[in-house]
Amino acid sequence: MSGVNLPAMAECVTAPDDKKQTIAMEEVNAALKECGFGLFHIRLLISAFVALVNGVIISIANPYVLPVAECDLNMNLVEKGILNASPFVGMVASSIIAGFLTDAFGRKRFILIGYEGLFVFMFISGLSQNYIILATAKFFEGLFFATAFSPTLTLTSEFCHHGIRDIVMLLQASFMPLGQVIVALKSWLILSHDWKISFFDGYFVLHTWNIYYLALSLWPLLVCILYAFIPESPKFHVTLSEYDKAREILTKIYKENTRKPANTFKYVDLWCNRKSEEAINEKPQGYSSITEQICAGFQNIKPIFQKPLLWSLILICTLNFFTLKLYNIIIMWFPQLSAIVENYSRIGSNDLCVMLDAYTRDSNSRAINANNGTCVPVRSGTESYINNVILGTVCFLALVISGMVVNKVGKRNLFIAYGIVTTALTLALRWANSKASIVTLFSLDGAITQAMASLTQAMVVEVFPTSIKSLAMSIVMTCGRVGSVTLLGFIIPIKNKT
Repeated sequence: MSGVNLPAMAECVTAPDDKKQTIAMEEVNAALKECGFGLFHIRLLISAFVALVNGVIISIANPYVLPVAECDLNMNLVEKGILNASPFVGMVASSIIAGFLTDAFGRKRFILIGYEGLFVFMFISGLSQNYIILATAKFFEGLFFATAFSPTLTLTSEFCHHGIRDIVMLLQASFMPLGQVIVALKSWLILSHDWKISFFDGYFVLHTWNIYYLALSLWPLLVCILYAFIPESPKFHVTLSEYDKAREILTKIYKENTRKPANTFKYVDLWCNRKSEEAINEKPQGYSSITEQICAGFQNIKPIFQKPLLWSLILICTLNFFTLKLYNIIIMWFPQLSAIVENYSRIGSNDLCVMLDAYTRDSNSRAINANNGTCVPVRSGTESYINNVILGTVCFLALVISGMVVNKVGKRNLFIAYGIVTTALTLALRWANSKASIVTLFSLDGAITQAMASLTQAMVVEVFPTSIKSLAMSIVMTCGRVGSVTLLGFIIPIKNKT
């Protein structure tokens, strides 16, 4: 899997029977290489950065809100776990269907649909007045984000030639830890205050966490604006035999990146002869109806359930299942754990399990006091926010290092090495006995598991052809999210019961 020529071989093996289309994919790669890396790719990566920050918001905004809103929403530990898991349930519900439709109808369309829906429900989260509305909105946030996530990754990869694709994919993955830093700082800026705005004689109240959600809802709106100026993938147009559109997009990329006129582009007349042949043979470009596109989509997905792609899919899904299970548990609960460590280190023991026991006992007391109107939340302090900035920074550095060595070491070898290290770090968490060791182990564990998740995404891009790439990515990510849902909402509740 580590060789740069593998993507071309995978395309040739698994692409549709039409050899012309297979050759056209290689010609797209050659044309992208001629376009180089320039202003267009910078715009693309900026758009991807803003898009992936939304994924961080969905994953870790709730944990920042939990300590602040537990009294306003009268949440116990089980309800906190359910609120954390709600977006992932939404992602599981829509991811595979969205992946199939993305391969049939295009990447850009579903990116815009997904982030428009995400904006609407993030705004509803900001206006929510009770737990049920908030949890329901979070479910739909996950549903719409999953609709847009796979095409976001796929679109970026399909604008990069094979020589830079792995590096760009890992660079794109580094946007997630940068997003963690941004969300931590924004949480620190807003949630450290105690705001309360009442309307209609107190019937409708905006608490600090409501304002926080409303501020975060601007991110998906910005994504829609940015991607409105990004074209559809030329490789997708090739799968529909829309060669004119693909050539036009490649020419525009060349002009934007090189600042040269179109007539200097080596591939300016790419596929012109093919168009003439199809006109003679009366072969229309594209599909004439939605039904034909869906039927073609079902035809295209057959190879993913046949050898050799089936075994590759099973292997990558298994790797992602365990990787994302560990990563999301660390990332989702770290803000809450940071608040616990900050507030309960005073009990005389820095053992993590001892502090968790003390917190769960006090949580039960707060739930009883909440019914008497005396609930006082355990707020995150400065130390907790700094810990989360450290976590995001360490994750970013790990991905930068991975991007520097991946072509030399190979994705498979790097993944194996990371797997051994993260196993040791996870086991060491049980014996963490100081604030410094807890933050260090969580940060390193989160960083390496995030790098592993990014490597599995790069494997999907490398192994699967364009016609089923989004579907494959969706299946792999769904398996990872199932792993997250199975434990994410219930780790601390189980701890509470024991």
